[in-house]
Amino acid sequence: MSDFDIAIIGAGIAGASTAWSLLQAAPGLRIALIEMETRPGYHTTGRSAAFWVESYGGPAIVPLSRASRGFFGAPPAGFGPLLAPRPALTVAAPDDPGGLERVAAEYDEGGVAYRWLDAAAMAALPSGPMLRPEWNRRGLVEDDCHDIDVASLHQGFLRGVDGARPTLITNAEVTGLDRNGGRWRITTRAGEFTAATLVNAAGAWADAVAVLAGAAPRGVQPLRRTMAVLRLDPPPPADLMVVLEAAGRFYFKPDGGRLWLSPHDETPDVAHDVRPDELDLAMVIDRFEQATTVTVQRLESSWAGLRSFAPDRVPLFGFDAGVDGLFWCAGQGGFGIQTAPAAGRLCAALLLGNTPPLDPAPYLVTRAL
Repeated sequence: MSDFDIAIIGAGIAGASTAWSLLQAAPGLRIALIEMETRPGYHTTGRSAAFWVESYGGPAIVPLSRASRGFFGAPPAGFGPLLAPRPALTVAAPDDPGGLERVAAEYDEGGVAYRWLDAAAMAALPSGPMLRPEWNRRGLVEDDCHDIDVASLHQGFLRGVDGARPTLITNAEVTGLDRNGGRWRITTRAGEFTAATLVNAAGAWADAVAVLAGAAPRGVQPLRRTMAVLRLDPPPPADLMVVLEAAGRFYFKPDGGRLWLSPHDETPDVAHDVRPDELDLAMVIDRFEQATTVTVQRLESSWAGLRSFAPDRVPLFGFDAGVDGLFWCAGQGGFGIQTAPAAGRLCAALLLGNTPPLDPAPYLVTRAL
């Protein structure tokens, strides 16, 4: 039976970034990443169309995004380039005259830099010919936004630090958790393991893992997010900004001559291998066609992923109040990729008793929900 200092359940971006940050701070740690699938990141991380947008997630998440910016801009050894510039443009539907003002108020609350565009400036953008005139009257632009190379980020975390890397155990669905004598016995479909500390980074399965460990669930709710890949006539320009609708009814971005389009849906679901709903796909294509002048030639592919939130939509980090040796790293919703560097460092500091890189209070799992 293999023994570890820390066993992390879940090898997606939450677990992988925490493992990497732990090894950076304490290279001698024996860390296990226990993953139920054949490969890490199958359910959420590997299905993300991630981009770094400072305002994303709202004011409570901005500190984590801001604290991650330096990592993305100058990746440490073991990581390739992670960002490609792509500003974000927010537009409002004709029937939502106050939409941009609502978004601007959120930006102001979070201290996010943005600029207003009038109709002339909107028309001059790559999106100008795509948007119908009634959608092109005004807009908000965040310039410091970027596509994220999710695979490179995730693999860099999994590779570890200077030769120190976590032990990755796949096909290892956890079936039992027992605490005795200050150590966890972790029963999985790949065998049994022991560890002093257990990290719950199980994403959509976080509450189920907590219950197995004897802890109270924290109301982590998986929400379905859908993505469609469209062939357009004319094709989207490569320098098209990420275009977001102010009320959250869709966003789109170019990729390899195609358009990635999402209804920005958050449909309550259960933890499973989620698939897109045909109605969601039809609805978002209709919304897109109402806002643009281009022709949708074909829906080439589609997928869905699970984004998991606590009831207040703020991540859950820290040691459980009722179960010794159980640590939470869950509820990162749709901002888990862009906040991973700071979230990993914060969780590592809390696990090791070190000074946190930012105020942990808003994110502690022990807060009232």
